Amino acid sequence: MAASEGFMPESERVTRQLRDEIIDGVRSPGSRLVERELAESLGVSRLPVREALKILVSEGLVTPRPRSWAVVREFTTSDIADLDEVRSGLETLGFRLAAQRHTREGLERLRATVDAELDAARADDAVRARRAAADFHETVVSLAANELLNELERVLRSRLRWLLGQHDDLLAVALEHEALYRAIAARDVDRVQELVLHHLATSRTAALGHHAQDRS
Repeated sequence: MAASEGFMPESERVTRQLRDEIIDGVRSPGSRLVERELAESLGVSRLPVREALKILVSEGLVTPRPRSWAVVREFTTSDIADLDEVRSGLETLGFRLAAQRHTREGLERLRATVDAELDAARADDAVRARRAAADFHETVVSLAANELLNELERVLRSRLRWLLGQHDDLLAVALEHEALYRAIAARDVDRVQELVLHHLATSRTAALGHHAQDRS
């Protein structure tokens, strides 16, 4: 029984690995994802690769192509603007509710994500810092204690994690998160509102700048 607790189906393992590689930028936008090649490199049959690609298509990270291949999605400026609009609505509500409803345990989890992000940013570990930054936003939504809001976040999670990774000033983002954490801990809803609007604006600018740089 103990041995089976750590078991992960091959399709789930492949999905996680490909998802992380796309969000972390290891696989660049537009790069081909060919079933046969992926199966060989990952040491699995083509079936779990096919299942993984279907999941990543549904998550909005991969664009299907005919037959047995796909490409990493190339987000357009319009895609980023649409995603940012939806994110802004969800997170403005989520941060306000988190300030009002957080528990001690939830606040401790949020503090841990901030500390992890600050440590990674100061070490110039971009992948770890960006993952911690995304964890921060997901933790805030969980603190909002609104199941429908959590459900909507889960549907968009992969695309939001990709969007939240589109920044280069790791420490600046971490410090904005720390300020938000302090306002949430103080249950200062007005201050949270002020900070989240600023944070969304700087994040929007960073994402569009990063996108323009990648395309140049």
